Amino acid sequence: MPSHATPNDLLHAALGQVAPGTPLRDGIDRIVRAKMGALILVGDDPSVLAICSGGFLLDAEFTPQRLSELAKMDGAIILSNDSTRIARANVHLVPDPSVPTSETGTRHRTAERVAVSLAVPVISVSEEMSVINVYAGGMKRQLQDIGRLLDRANQALQTLERYKAKLDDATSALTALEIEDVVTVRDVGAVVQRGEMVRQIAAEIETMIIELGVDARLLRLQLDEVFTSLDDELDLVMADYPDIASHHGATSDGDAPASPKGLRLLARVPRLHDHEAEAIVAHFGELAKLMRATADHIAEVPGISAKTAYAVKDTLDRLTESTILDQYI
Repeated sequence: MPSHATPNDLLHAALGQVAPGTPLRDGIDRIVRAKMGALILVGDDPSVLAICSGGFLLDAEFTPQRLSELAKMDGAIILSNDSTRIARANVHLVPDPSVPTSETGTRHRTAERVAVSLAVPVISVSEEMSVINVYAGGMKRQLQDIGRLLDRANQALQTLERYKAKLDDATSALTALEIEDVVTVRDVGAVVQRGEMVRQIAAEIETMIIELGVDARLLRLQLDEVFTSLDDELDLVMADYPDIASHHGATSDGDAPASPKGLRLLARVPRLHDHEAEAIVAHFGELAKLMRATADHIAEVPGISAKTAYAVKDTLDRLTESTILDQYI
């Protein structure tokens, strides 16, 4: 995992390794069915080996059967970074005791401290409760029953679709206000805040999809259909209003005027490249000036051909006409 990976990235990578359909999940499920406990650390770097005491070296190919057999011993099991080999077994882990932990059980406290201090995934399986916890990036995720998780994911997807409909209304209203040059900070804030809510819901669904593994193919298609284009649209809103977006839409004067750069509307111009849109925005400074420009004026932008300039002007004129018609329908 790259050094710049976020805690969420680390958790997603760990969940992917224990998702249904993977050999590691098969081995963990065998441990649960046998009503045993286990402490499994994924990573055999020198930093990991430095906190290992006792046990024995295996360096054997990973199989679910071997994992469940080794779980009969009390010590931790150390796997290679890609979970394809079992490096050590029956190991006593000695993490830094000063690392804070919210866990109470010995196995779970050790798992959290190792995951936090070494930035490696750790899986703990509770013998009494048959609960599987994944620790990674300072975060903890308790794996759920597949059927229940599928139900939750489907419910979350329905919620996402409802919020998306409200966000679509807000962005359509913002487009009309931008064309009329009467946008306020409050108008942008409404879109930014709804967008943040949509992104939070989508992020939770993404985590559930990763956790579900092979059982989430349909959910993946549904999420991509609902969210991918919307995510790009939100990025463009953020780029158009960077000062407002940096405050998540919350400012002291909601009635203050706001001037978009115009990147979101330029994204609707067929075959207009990102660097061309950036050049146009840099030249005019704000959407209002671009809306008043002629095709000849747009063609004066370095790197913009006359053909591209006419396409930009035609698209903006069409958006203006559509907005005016919508007001009278």
